[in-house]
Amino acid sequence: MAKVEKGNTVKVHYTGKLSDGSIFDSSEGGQPLEFKVGDGNLIPGFENGVLGMEVDDTKTVVIPPKEAYGEAREELVMEVPKTNLPAELKPEVGMELVSRQPDGQEIIVKIIEVKDDSIVIDANHQLAGKDLTFDIRVVEIS
Repeated sequence: MAKVEKGNTVKVHYTGKLSDGSIFDSSEGGQPLEFKVGDGNLIPGFENGVLGMEVDDTKTVVIPPKEAYGEAREELVMEVPKTNLPAELKPEVGMELVSRQPDGQEIIVKIIEVKDDSIVIDANHQLAGKDLTFDIRVVEIS
């Protein structure tokens, strides 16, 4: 039987969990995730986790931050004056905003604190600094 190798296109079902067991993403009940192994479109730990698997194999892979979304970086936590926000916006802790970078790229930031004249935002990926656990089942290899 064929085993997953770099360059294969694979379809997998997966469930992603945090260390406390809470699920942050899953393909179960929907379409399987399809990707080409080695293209770098997924986090490295996930791509490496499917290598050597066969169709119908299941595996649990624990991925440290360095093979996922990296460590949370303090320089990505910033204080922003409320005058930089749209006037109609009522900022709340936990609210996500879209920030346009000087190069035109848009990123999602999360409000982590609201002060009288400013807000504190976190531009780290929401899964940065976390160990991720994926239950993976290979559906197809081509």
